[in-house]
Amino acid sequence: MAESMQGLKRTHRCGELSAANVGETVTIMGWVQKNRNKGGLVFVDVRDRSGIIQVVCEEGKTDAALIEKAAGLRSEYVVAIVGEVAMRSGAVNDKIATGEIEVIPSELRILSEALTPPFPIEENSKTKEEVRLKYRYLDLRRADLQRNLMMKSQVMTLTRQFFSEEGFLEVETPVLGKSTPEGARDYLVPSRVHPGSFYGLPQSPQLYKQLLMCSGFDRYIQIARCFRDEDLRADRQPEFTQIDMELSFVDVDEVIDVNERYLARVFKEVLGVDVPLPIQRMTWQEAMDRYGSDKPDTRFGMELVNVTETVKDSEFVVFKGAIENGGTVRGINAKGQGAMPRKKIDKLVAFAKDFGAKGLAYIAIQEDGTVKSSFSKFMTEEEMNNLIAAMNGEAGDLLLFAADKNKVVWDVLGNLRLELAKQMELLDKNQYNFLWVTEFPLLEWSDEQNRYLAMHHPFTMPMEEDLQYIDSEPGRVRAKAYDIVLNGNEIGGGSVRIFQNDVQEKMFEVLGFTKEQAYEQFGFLLDAFKYGVPPHAGLAYGLDRMVMLMAKEDSIRDVMAFPKIKDASCLMTQAPSMADNKQLEELGLKLDVKDVKTEE
Repeated sequence: MAESMQGLKRTHRCGELSAANVGETVTIMGWVQKNRNKGGLVFVDVRDRSGIIQVVCEEGKTDAALIEKAAGLRSEYVVAIVGEVAMRSGAVNDKIATGEIEVIPSELRILSEALTPPFPIEENSKTKEEVRLKYRYLDLRRADLQRNLMMKSQVMTLTRQFFSEEGFLEVETPVLGKSTPEGARDYLVPSRVHPGSFYGLPQSPQLYKQLLMCSGFDRYIQIARCFRDEDLRADRQPEFTQIDMELSFVDVDEVIDVNERYLARVFKEVLGVDVPLPIQRMTWQEAMDRYGSDKPDTRFGMELVNVTETVKDSEFVVFKGAIENGGTVRGINAKGQGAMPRKKIDKLVAFAKDFGAKGLAYIAIQEDGTVKSSFSKFMTEEEMNNLIAAMNGEAGDLLLFAADKNKVVWDVLGNLRLELAKQMELLDKNQYNFLWVTEFPLLEWSDEQNRYLAMHHPFTMPMEEDLQYIDSEPGRVRAKAYDIVLNGNEIGGGSVRIFQNDVQEKMFEVLGFTKEQAYEQFGFLLDAFKYGVPPHAGLAYGLDRMVMLMAKEDSIRDVMAFPKIKDASCLMTQAPSMADNKQLEELGLKLDVKDVKTEE
């Protein structure tokens, strides 16, 4: 039977107590983590978000009725306890912050009883994620998840403090806006007042923050909810949070400068980690050539080596064919992996094929210097030695090669070096390697749509010196775009924006928009550009992804209170759900859904 807490007031959280409180009478409230009855001696571990404290009921020190009541406590009961803080009479527990003290109770109230949970409430749970997400309110009682969410709260607080000190204004932008389907799919919200019309939930506040610059607000910041209807991965969710900013009268260096200082402050205050400034910068081209990725993980080497020139005269048909078709031959050196079994190498070949490779050539250098290779019979001894030398190959090394169009080679080897790094345990989660990747291509060609697409978004400023190529060689034009990368993850990205109306119209033209189409979708922005627009630039962080890396987690679900699963559904609330007919009628909607069971 639940009891009232009337007359009681919590004085301390469980984890806040220390030896400094010895002799004090305190009132704690929380959940029963564990109850151990030793016959006349009952130990109760009480937990709240701050930590755990041991409560000890002992014959001679504690009322007999209270001991009996404590003995009947079960896991996850909610209790209020009044008692005196004392040094532990038994062994000190070094694993918890309150391990040298205990509470001797004088009063115990059961505020709420609990069923037996479907899984243990403990750190690093081995329970299947599907079960934990169904009972997320229980899962969130785990200390490790609570620490993650408290870290996220701390990051958000520091973010607001820092940017306020830097003269930024926090401005809210609409959640119900205009659908602009250039990019990922929008989530649509039907309008009851305007039948047949829809709002689009924001993929980002991009257009609004540019309009705020047009309005003279100069420096804007927002911790903004964003929505994208796209296929999910471990680091993607249909709704997520951005740290979104925009600045006027700045260029690339000013945006980078304020953000380097921001990152240094957050990582120092939250993790005690010093971020060396300035953060290294690398052009997109250099990143692709060296790492096969525009978000390279620089915690380890294993860089790509272009050996096209070295093998250009080879008769090995795989290399020869790729070069003749305008491609390249590149390789990576997995140091110390020369003795890798053939079965394991075959798995790497299969892995490479998942990223578009037709195969994977290899040279395994044994400890005695002898060579095993998948293509040695097609090359002279001199050619083989030259190739090994070009790869800086030594005894015990495994050399892996891909030959194809640049895009395929980069994709294959970029992912292969990450896979090998995992296998070789080269990825240290305690190491935080930041990198700015700059000078992205403005456009990328889509074979599917048979047109150029904006690599970032249609409002990205081309580099002035490349504008001359916009009509003749659009793929050659670089953008004033920049991403901030942490340990191989893009945690933020931004660009200098187009602020001249003629350049913006030209950009839409290159993207295949007619003038009418551009104005239909973005007319409000293009019209605003006719009334005096300051040069402006911005950046947005994926807050969830950044905190995921700070917390050393592998999934952003572990830093979000109520995440969705891969099909964008919520196992706890069963969202999304069917709407009833009355709601649909009010919205002027009629469903035509195949293979879906209607609710009774």
